[in-house]
Amino acid sequence: MSVDASPGRREPARLFREAMASFPSGVTIVTTADGDGRWWGFTATSFCSVSMDPPLVLVCLSRSARCHPVFECATHWLVHVIDPADAGLALRFASKGADKFADAGFTVDDRGLPALDRACVRLDCTTHARHPGGDHTILVGEVERAHLRPATPAVYYRRDFRSLA
Repeated sequence: MSVDASPGRREPARLFREAMASFPSGVTIVTTADGDGRWWGFTATSFCSVSMDPPLVLVCLSRSARCHPVFECATHWLVHVIDPADAGLALRFASKGADKFADAGFTVDDRGLPALDRACVRLDCTTHARHPGGDHTILVGEVERAHLRPATPAVYYRRDFRSLA
């Protein structure tokens, strides 16, 4: 079945959303701190590597997210690839209005950023570029450090969290 995903067409937009939900992806929580030291974060399933030299990754952030203005100015941020046990935390970070960091187990890293030490992977990033991407901003970060744990990451597929077999 082919779909005309032109803007303003409801059925094609719904089918496009279904098509994207049919692509399995990893689940990340991206965090930073503002100039006052307040912590901010969001869940991103749009995450990938961009370059090996320099080591670059990208995440996509909705322009309507409350944390968008903070990430528009942030020079450093962390990408956490989460464990399936943290699916509830990923849902919390995907919602608006929740106290995202309450009793979530984050600690402060050496730059004052919220770090989730139990993440499968944590990438410490410096902002390399920002690009408009429709209703999202594409954040490109240069990876300064990578932290790995021997754990299997969560996978998001058809609007549900899955575990790799």
